[in-house]
Amino acid sequence: MNASLRTNLSAPAVVAASLLLGGLTSWAQGVLPDALASFANSPSGWTVLTALLVAAARPSLTWGAALGAVSFVTLVLGYTVASQLRGLSYDPVLWSVVGVIAGPFVGAAAAAIVGRRVVQAALGAGSLAGVLIADGIYGLTVVSSETSPIYWTLCLAAGAALVAATAARLRTPRAAAGVLASAVAATGVLSLGYGVLNGVS
Repeated sequence: MNASLRTNLSAPAVVAASLLLGGLTSWAQGVLPDALASFANSPSGWTVLTALLVAAARPSLTWGAALGAVSFVTLVLGYTVASQLRGLSYDPVLWSVVGVIAGPFVGAAAAAIVGRRVVQAALGAGSLAGVLIADGIYGLTVVSSETSPIYWTLCLAAGAALVAATAARLRTPRAAAGVLASAVAATGVLSLGYGVLNGVS
């Protein structure tokens, strides 16, 4: 399948899957066990879903960025529709804005991971690992009294595992340094971002 045809097919598939998965996260909030319930109500949950959907399309970086924004926002819209069908009130504006801003970075990172360029793959993996690590830190510190520590601990472990696995797969000191540095940078930036979001939400 050539790149143009794959692009034409991937966009509708990502939109449909994002809408469905967004709706399922609303439903999952009342179904998942306490240990994992935070997956359906955390930035890392939607980030992981967006990254997986974009990576499955194997797009270019530019197209991955576009798909990332579309996927993240559509997840929010799916969540909103499902919540309303359940009789719950949810305002999608804040997280739709977050999706427009963060979605392109998530999508480009996912595209980089499945791409062929070593440095880009390292930076993409480190960035996504930073999302998981920052969310884990946030969960274990800010909302620790309200949620189970298990999901947040899994986020930390998954972030560390992504860094280690990427460094091992790419097999160069430059790649190892890139994935580690980008993970540290993303963790720092996102930790600050959580503080800003808490102030406006």
